[in-house]
Parts: sequence; structure tokens; C-alpha cells
Amino acid sequence: MQHSARPIISFDNVGKKFRRKEALRRVSVELSPGQIIGVIGTNGSGKSTLLKLIAGLLQPSEGQVLVNGKRVTRLTARDVAFLPDQDVFYEEFDLGRTVDFYANVYEDFDVQKAYELLHVFGLEPRQHARRLSKGNRGRFKIVLALARRAPLIVMDEPLSGLDPLVRESIIHSIIANLDLEKQTLVLSTHEVDEVEPLLDRVLLISNGELRGSETVEQIHAEYATGLVGWMKQKLAGK
Repeated sequence: MQHSARPIISFDNVGKKFRRKEALRRVSVELSPGQIIGVIGTNGSGKSTLLKLIAGLLQPSEGQVLVNGKRVTRLTARDVAFLPDQDVFYEEFDLGRTVDFYANVYEDFDVQKAYELLHVFGLEPRQHARRLSKGNRGRFKIVLALARRAPLIVMDEPLSGLDPLVRESIIHSIIANLDLEKQTLVLSTHEVDEVEPLLDRVLLISNGELRGSETVEQIHAEYATGLVGWMKQKLAGK
């Protein structure tokens, strides 16, 4: 898919420190719009930090992050639909009221699409958030992210807590509800094998460093292996 030359996300020599811990160091990468981009790596590698920098929830300690050519600030949330790994809704609200709340907060929130997605994911507007199972909480967070018409959707571990038997159908629902002419999806995941067929590009983070950034097509052609094999080769320094 051909898009304008300007990257939707640009990291220029970005570092992020928390007190003495260096969560990311010297990350430079440009990502084109209209793609599905996977961020992979072991636990604690810096994946969540990278995603929060894109969403404007964190500021870099050094270097700069641009989204759509603009330096990231707290206002970036207007252009980025972010699905965090923690829950982000009021426990006492039912799902319908939460949808209305999101519609008041975000101008690009599509209420009709949110209700359609609730139906797709087997959720009832009258269910209360506090009564949702872990898997249904995961589904509801995906609904809230996908109902926005934001140019950039960022999902931190959207499949965590979901039963392996339903992950594939959830992945297909995510893809079916993206408009890749106008939207870009960045997601982090441990379920590397399961998302591999969807991904256009993958970033490999290890110990806060970007160890690889390639298209999945390149990986298959040049390394003659899938993502897990490529990951192992990269981390072994090959």
C-alpha cells in the first residue's frame, strides 16, 4: 500500500530513564503509515515504554519522538487511541455508560461502531465493568480502542488474558475493524506466532535497545524463518 513519504512515527535517538534504570536507549526508527506493526521482545525489554512514548503518556529523557510530523506531547492522545495493559474504565459504570463517557472525551469516538463491536465480541451494554471476566475486560478494551477514528492505534498486549481458543477470532475482528487507508496499528505481544500472519513490520526490543526493524516479508526471504526464529537469531547476535 503506497502512502505519502512522511512517517507516521519517528524516533530520533530516543532514550528513557526512570530514576537510575534505563528503559530505552538510543532508539532510532521511522515507521510508515497504513501498516500493522508488531513490537516484540521479552518481559521488561522496554516494549511498554516505547508504546507509551508514542502515545504521549511519557516524555523521552533524550532524543525526540514525532507522531504525524509533530513532537509528542500529552495532546498527542487526540491522534492516538491507546490500549494499555491495565484496565481504563470506571468499575461502577456499565459498558454502555462507559461508551458514552468515551464519546464525550474523544471527538473521534464512534458510538455506533462501539455498539457494533460490543455485539461482535459478545458483550452486553448493561453489563457492569466490575463483573467482567479477565477475557471480557480484554475484549472491552479492544472495543474502546477500535471505536476511535484515530490515525494511530497503539495496543499494549491486547491478547493477554484471552483464551488461546478465541485469540484468532479476536485478531480477525481487530483487522476487520481497521481502516488501513487511514489508520496504522502498533501492537506489542507475546503471542508472536499468532500475530505473525497479520504483521507488515516488526520491531524487536531487548534490554531497552532496538535490535531489529524489518518487514515480515524481508524476514521470511532473508532469514528463511518465521518471527520466533528471527528473534532468536537476532538475540544471539547473528
